[in-house]
Amino acid sequence: MNVIFKLAILVLIITLSSCRKDFDTVLSNGTLEFSRDTIFFNRVFDNISSSTRRITIKNNSSDDITIPKITLERGNNSFYRLNIDGIEGKIFNNIDILAKDSIYVFAEVTVDFSQVTDLNFMYKDEILFDGGLNQQKVSLESLVLDVNLIRPNRTAIENGFDYEEIILATDTQGNNLTIRGTNLLEDTTWQNSKPYLIYGYVGVPTGKTLTIEAGTRLYFHQNSGIIVQEGASLIVNGEQSTTEEFENQVIFQGDRLEEEYAEVSGQWGTIWLREGSVNTQLNHTTIKNATIGLLVDSNITTAAETLAVNNTQVYNTTSFGILARNAKITAKNMVVANNGKASFSAMLGGTYNFYHTTMANYWRNSNRQNPTLMISDVFETQTTIFTADLQANFTNCIIYGSQNIEYSLENKETTTTFDHAFKNCVIKFIDTNNQYANNPLYDFNNTTNYQNNTYNQNPNFYNTDTTEGKMELIIGENSSANTQADTSVLTDIILQKDILGVDRVAPTDIGAYQHITFQ
Repeated sequence: MNVIFKLAILVLIITLSSCRKDFDTVLSNGTLEFSRDTIFFNRVFDNISSSTRRITIKNNSSDDITIPKITLERGNNSFYRLNIDGIEGKIFNNIDILAKDSIYVFAEVTVDFSQVTDLNFMYKDEILFDGGLNQQKVSLESLVLDVNLIRPNRTAIENGFDYEEIILATDTQGNNLTIRGTNLLEDTTWQNSKPYLIYGYVGVPTGKTLTIEAGTRLYFHQNSGIIVQEGASLIVNGEQSTTEEFENQVIFQGDRLEEEYAEVSGQWGTIWLREGSVNTQLNHTTIKNATIGLLVDSNITTAAETLAVNNTQVYNTTSFGILARNAKITAKNMVVANNGKASFSAMLGGTYNFYHTTMANYWRNSNRQNPTLMISDVFETQTTIFTADLQANFTNCIIYGSQNIEYSLENKETTTTFDHAFKNCVIKFIDTNNQYANNPLYDFNNTTNYQNNTYNQNPNFYNTDTTEGKMELIIGENSSANTQADTSVLTDIILQKDILGVDRVAPTDIGAYQHITFQ
């Protein structure tokens, strides 16, 4: 039996050998064509594997060729890794390319920041093709960022790891409902000396505060974010910037830093202010490319405000920009835009006071069903309908978008208080079928609820199409919002300047921005 087995193996080897290439090749002569001459990895995190880049190597000759050697110049010491036609390595010998054909070369990098000696934090290498007079090369360049890596603690177990978790609630059987994340143990301050890269959620525990200083950058991996527990606070101390880089802002975004991901929504989770969290403040903050920008829950157990937002933008989310449930929010100079559902949705009542806010939804990634602004005194589960009092005031706000009707009101419970007031706002509400004609919530002649508003007149935004770059909601000189604001609010020092720090001088403009003349 053993002899028969050995014979079978020998026959298999001979058979496989007979399947080898049956064409002749010539050596490459330095005429390879590359799809690009440099592979650039923009902002690679310390000791975190990059995304994969690809180049095409084409043989334009009429001969089948062999490249004697493809290697990284730094050899096996390089932080770069290659994959050529499915084979991983750093040094490759005798790579064949058929005539008029091509191969792919894939590259990745994981850099130890402590080994980067370049003063501009660049880590470079080259892919060398052949040698001598025939040598050709493709450059590899990475801008490396040293980061504060925040990720859950883990303990090795038999079949993997047991990860640290954040407790969200306890079910009726006494079991903890959790989410993977890192629990802060004390009052914590994050400074701008280097960025923060966050895996999983960061939990701010009861009675503690996470403070984030001006200029700090936070990069969140997929399914990551911040959870602020009952009695806890998040304080973001961004400051006014003087350049287009927003150097003093605090920016929350995903960890995919390639240019093509700059405006891609849904890259990370949310900032969740849980029921009972208090006194969260966002100043000069950008929150972008999340699933939900801000999830703000009830604060009915205390008179303290849930959230104060100043000079802040929340945009490009696959779901809501801000979803509030019986919360207490004050917003001044805020932009909420480009959201897969509503830009701002208030459920289960709450108290909301918005001044000089621009809410504009021109979402194009899917068929949006919700208006830009949604206000309701109800929150429904599969088994229960909850209702609560509502007080919502919007002064000098733009509420606009790509749909005919861009705001909705729902007063489902007649026993609850439902106070709403829109004053000096630009609102899009084109009721083509008159379906709201007899609904008292939309009685625009009722001066208790509606004063000095402008309806269905173009705000003249600079750019609402993200396929042409970043959305820019600054208004132009032909905007219907120009000089129409209620100037009585200018006694508030925050509102004396717009979101970019431009002075507001009466007569002033509606929305977060003072208008400019477009070039």
